[in-house]
Amino acid sequence: MGIAEVVRAAYPDQTQFDKTNHHYDPASVPSAPRWDMVDIRYRQTFKTSLSLDRLRQEPKLKNMVLIQKGSRLSVQPVTEAEWAVVLKLAGAK
Repeated sequence: MGIAEVVRAAYPDQTQFDKTNHHYDPASVPSAPRWDMVDIRYRQTFKTSLSLDRLRQEPKLKNMVLIQKGSRLSVQPVTEAEWAVVLKLAGAK
Protein backbone atom coordinates (compact mmCIF):
# COMPACT_ATOMS: atom_id res chain seq x y z
CA MET A 1 0.00 0.00 0.00
CA GLY A 2 1.37 3.38 -0.89
CA ILE A 3 1.29 6.31 -3.26
CA ALA A 4 1.37 6.39 -7.05
CA GLU A 5 1.20 9.40 -9.34
CA VAL A 6 -0.76 9.52 -12.60
CA VAL A 7 1.79 10.57 -15.24
CA ARG A 8 -0.27 10.27 -18.42
CA ALA A 9 -3.89 11.17 -19.09
CA ALA A 10 -6.37 8.40 -19.87
CA TYR A 11 -6.13 6.64 -23.22
CA PRO A 12 -7.80 3.53 -24.70
CA ASP A 13 -6.68 0.22 -23.18
CA GLN A 14 -5.52 -1.79 -26.21
CA THR A 15 -6.13 -5.16 -24.52
CA GLN A 16 -9.88 -4.68 -25.01
CA PHE A 17 -9.39 -5.23 -28.77
CA ASP A 18 -7.07 -8.27 -28.49
CA LYS A 19 -9.05 -11.52 -28.83
CA THR A 20 -6.22 -13.47 -27.18
CA ASN A 21 -6.23 -11.29 -24.05
CA HIS A 22 -8.45 -12.06 -21.05
CA HIS A 23 -9.47 -8.37 -21.02
CA TYR A 24 -10.88 -8.65 -24.54
CA ASP A 25 -14.30 -6.97 -24.87
CA PRO A 26 -16.21 -7.94 -28.03
CA ALA A 27 -18.52 -4.94 -27.56
CA SER A 28 -15.61 -2.51 -27.72
CA VAL A 29 -14.33 -1.18 -31.05
CA PRO A 30 -11.39 1.17 -31.75
CA SER A 31 -13.72 3.92 -32.95
CA ALA A 32 -15.65 3.76 -29.65
CA PRO A 33 -13.48 2.19 -26.93
CA ARG A 34 -15.19 1.22 -23.67
CA TRP A 35 -12.11 0.92 -21.46
CA ASP A 36 -9.40 3.46 -20.70
CA MET A 37 -6.16 3.26 -18.77
CA VAL A 38 -3.61 5.65 -17.29
CA ASP A 39 0.12 5.36 -16.72
CA ILE A 40 1.32 5.69 -13.14
CA ARG A 41 4.65 6.15 -11.37
CA TYR A 42 5.57 4.71 -7.97
CA ARG A 43 6.11 7.38 -5.29
CA GLN A 44 6.41 5.57 -1.96
CA THR A 45 5.33 2.60 0.13
CA PHE A 46 3.45 3.24 3.38
CA LYS A 47 5.07 2.00 6.59
CA THR A 48 1.64 0.83 7.79
CA SER A 49 -1.18 -0.72 5.78
CA LEU A 50 -4.53 0.99 6.22
CA SER A 51 -7.67 -1.11 6.16
CA LEU A 52 -11.07 0.33 5.42
CA ASP A 53 -12.04 -0.50 9.01
CA ARG A 54 -9.08 1.51 10.31
CA LEU A 55 -10.07 4.52 8.21
CA ARG A 56 -13.64 4.24 9.54
CA GLN A 57 -12.29 4.40 13.11
CA GLU A 58 -10.65 7.79 12.49
CA PRO A 59 -13.08 10.59 13.52
CA LYS A 60 -11.36 13.11 11.23
CA LEU A 61 -12.30 10.96 8.22
CA LYS A 62 -16.01 10.59 9.04
CA ASN A 63 -17.02 12.57 5.91
CA MET A 64 -14.50 10.98 3.54
CA VAL A 65 -16.26 9.75 0.38
CA LEU A 66 -14.39 6.43 0.48
CA ILE A 67 -15.96 5.33 3.77
CA GLN A 68 -19.53 6.41 3.07
CA LYS A 69 -22.13 3.66 2.69
CA GLY A 70 -22.57 2.68 -0.95
CA SER A 71 -19.17 4.01 -2.04
CA ARG A 72 -17.06 1.83 -4.28
CA LEU A 73 -13.34 1.31 -3.92
CA SER A 74 -12.35 3.37 -6.92
CA VAL A 75 -10.88 6.74 -7.78
CA GLN A 76 -12.52 9.28 -5.49
CA PRO A 77 -11.94 12.83 -4.28
CA VAL A 78 -9.93 13.32 -1.09
CA THR A 79 -9.64 16.67 0.64
CA GLU A 80 -6.23 18.00 1.66
CA ALA A 81 -7.19 17.57 5.32
CA GLU A 82 -8.23 13.93 4.74
CA TRP A 83 -5.02 13.26 2.80
CA ALA A 84 -2.94 14.65 5.68
CA VAL A 85 -4.71 12.28 8.11
CA VAL A 86 -4.20 9.29 5.81
CA LEU A 87 -0.49 10.08 5.44
CA LYS A 88 -0.10 10.39 9.21
CA LEU A 89 -1.92 7.10 9.87
CA ALA A 90 0.22 5.34 7.25
CA GLY A 91 3.51 6.70 8.59
CA ALA A 92 4.26 8.27 5.21
CA LYS A 93 7.00 10.80 4.58
